[in-house]
Parts: sequence; structure tokens; C-alpha cells
Amino acid sequence: MKMRTLIDAATLNSLLGRSDVLVVDCRFDIADAQRGSLDYAQAHIPGAVYADLDHDLSDLTKRGLGRHPLPDASRFTTALGRWGWTPQTFVVAYDDANGALAAARLWWMLRLIGHEHAAVLDGGLAAWKNALFALTPEQPQRAQTDVDAGYDAAQIVYTDELQQLGSSALLIDARAAPRYRGDVEPIDPVAGHVPGAANRPFSDNLIADGTFKPDAVLREEFLALLGTHMPAQVVHMCGSGVTACHNLLAMEHAGLRGSRVYSPSWSGWIADASRPVARGAA
Repeated sequence: MKMRTLIDAATLNSLLGRSDVLVVDCRFDIADAQRGSLDYAQAHIPGAVYADLDHDLSDLTKRGLGRHPLPDASRFTTALGRWGWTPQTFVVAYDDANGALAAARLWWMLRLIGHEHAAVLDGGLAAWKNALFALTPEQPQRAQTDVDAGYDAAQIVYTDELQQLGSSALLIDARAAPRYRGDVEPIDPVAGHVPGAANRPFSDNLIADGTFKPDAVLREEFLALLGTHMPAQVVHMCGSGVTACHNLLAMEHAGLRGSRVYSPSWSGWIADASRPVARGAA
């Protein structure tokens, strides 16, 4: 198994039951934080454990770092140990939002601890259902493991560094265009975007059925957006550092490696009212 970005439903189905494969259900609903876990309890891919965006993939006790602050590595590795993860495990993350909430987030966090043996289910749970593969309410019994790992801090961007980077970096906002422009803001208290940021809604990475565009198409589109910037000069953001990971995943799938995530994202940027806000098109 050499997959580092995406895996299709048929291939995942062929791997179920292997002890060295960990499937993680990452479903989450911004409007109803309990819905993902309830849906998981009703039916999920056989053998899948559940990752809660608010509790396993975020630390909501942190202030000023956005709506979904990145948890300390120790908190994340505690979750990994509960799921029975080891460095030899192949992890497959899925959700019902085409990877955006919050499968790509888990995939990115695994990369932060140096684990690239992971993939996101292309098309998510919808692709699994469309293939008529099995679902179950049974929760797996996996032996817990001791996990000790730290983040590669160089892959994470916080506000101080973002401000220092200035025009040497290309900041790409993954939110929908109306939110980016500031026409509407259904979640955060301030509308608009970080001055100088470009807009690439994560939905632009997908075709009509919710699977990712071919890697060659993604590469052409991102290279057009990057212009003179190298992939390693790209910083991704969104509302809270979750859907931003979808754009990073798309770039990696397209062979454009080395971009990073501004973890606090828009909700963290506006935590300080003195920071500038831009509105309108790029």
C-alpha cells in the first residue's frame, strides 16, 4: 500500500479486516456538533473508529487560535493510542463532506507527526454507499497502544509568522467565494478575508459526484493560481483550519508538495480586532 493522498472505495473494501489498517470516521456537522457521532453510532464502515473534530482533532479550550485550535500533540496521540494506531498502520479517513469535514484534517495531522501512510476516502461515505458496500453499527474492539510523537512545527503557520511572510507567501483561502468576499458570514462574527489572500474554494477540487478531479487537472489549476510562487511558499487557510486541509490534500495529490496550513485561519485572524480585514474580490 503506497497511497499517500486518496483511496477509492473498492480498494478500501478489499483491505477491511486487516490488523494493519485503521479506518477513521471523521463526520462532523458545524450546525450540530453531536450529529457526526450519532450518525457513526447508527452506521459506519465496518471496523471504523470515530474521530470527533471538536474533541479529538481540536482543543476548544485554547483561546485566540480560531474555532478549531490544533490540539497539542499529546492530546492527539492519546486519541491515536485509543484507536490502536502504530507507526506501521495504514490509516484511511472518511467523512460525508467529500473529505472537508474532517477527513482531510485528520490526514494533515497525521502528516504533522511524520505519518504519511494515510489516505482520504475519495468521494467519502457517499462513494462507499454508491458502491453498495456494507455498513454496520458495531464498534470495533482494537487493542490500545502507547503513542509518543510530536508535531513538525515547520508545517504549521501561526499569525506572527504569517504577518512576517508578507508577499513572499501565497495565502489561499478555501472558503466559498461569498464568504471570502464578505458578502455573507454565517459562522464568524466578522466578514471578509485576510488582505492579500487568494480564493480557491475547496469545492473546486471536486467533480460532480464528490470525488477529486484527476491529479493532472488539479496540478494545472493550482499552478495557474500559484503563478511565480513555489508550492512550499503556499499557506492554506479557511474559517477555522479544517477545510484548508482539503486544498493541501489536493495539491499533494497533484504532486505539488510542501504547502502549509495557517491553523487559526479566519476565526483566529479576527480574534484581534486590530488586524486588517479585506472585502470584495481578490
